[in-house]
Amino acid sequence: MHVLVATDGQLDATATADFAARLAGPDGRVTVLTVVEVPRAFLHDMRVDWGAPEGTGRLVDDAYVVTPAVPREAPAGWPGDDALIDRYLNDKKEQCTASIVDILRSADVHTHARVVESENVSLTIINQCAELGADVVIIGSHGRGLVQGLLGSNGTKIVRRSPIPVLLIRTTSS
Repeated sequence: MHVLVATDGQLDATATADFAARLAGPDGRVTVLTVVEVPRAFLHDMRVDWGAPEGTGRLVDDAYVVTPAVPREAPAGWPGDDALIDRYLNDKKEQCTASIVDILRSADVHTHARVVESENVSLTIINQCAELGADVVIIGSHGRGLVQGLLGSNGTKIVRRSPIPVLLIRTTSS
C-alpha cells in the first residue's frame, strides 16, 4: 500500500509515523509531502536583503498585495531566483517532513519526502494522490471549529474531494 502523508510540520511525528507504517504494511511505502505557498513578494524581500537598489516598478500579487517599489535588477552575487526558491523549498521540506521521515526510516519503512510549490494546497494534495498512486492520504486537522469548516479549510476540502480514503489526525498546536 502507498500512503501519502501531507503535513505542514504540525502533525505529531510519532503518532503519524505509527499510523502510516501500519497502513503501509511490510511491503508498502510512504511519501511525506509538504506543499509550500511561495509568496510573490518573497523574491522582492530577498533581493532587498541582498542589497538590491529599489526601483519604481510595481509588483502585484493576484491584485491583493501591491508593493510600490521593486528592485529592477538582481544585486551582485544574487544566486538567481530559481536557485533561491529551490533552496527555500528544500529547507521547508526538511523542516516539515524530517521528523516523520526519520521515524519511518528507522522502522525500515520505504519512505521519501517531497515538496511541491503551489498556490492551492488542497487541490495540490488531491492531485498528488493521483500522481503518486497513493491508496490513502493522512492529513492533520487543527480542529479550530465550525467557522473554519464552513469557510473551507484545506483539510475540509481534501476530505470532501479526495478520490481515496483520508485519515485525519488531530493536531494539538494552536
